[in-house]
Amino acid sequence: MDDAIDRSARRAYRLLGPDGHKYESTAPGTLGGNAKAKIYGRLDCGSALASIRNYGEAYTQHRVFFADEDAAVSAGYRPCGNCMRDRFAAWRRNQDAI
Repeated sequence: MDDAIDRSARRAYRLLGPDGHKYESTAPGTLGGNAKAKIYGRLDCGSALASIRNYGEAYTQHRVFFADEDAAVSAGYRPCGNCMRDRFAAWRRNQDAI
């Protein structure tokens, strides 16, 4: 039992930082993303969960996690149009203005 506690205390999560580089954290990410599509969203996003179910490793090999939204945006990711509709709409308006 003590060994299980020790392992969980040493748990490290691999997150993607604002600079786009992976690093280890003792805290899990609050957002997930797809490195290939450069999209971030909620961990319970229906689109991401469906992709994991339907494509398995072909999708999960590109899965990344972020500590927060600022890190995702700074790393060059855009919000998901499904689970983050308001943020996606704002991002889209900004893209159209460029």
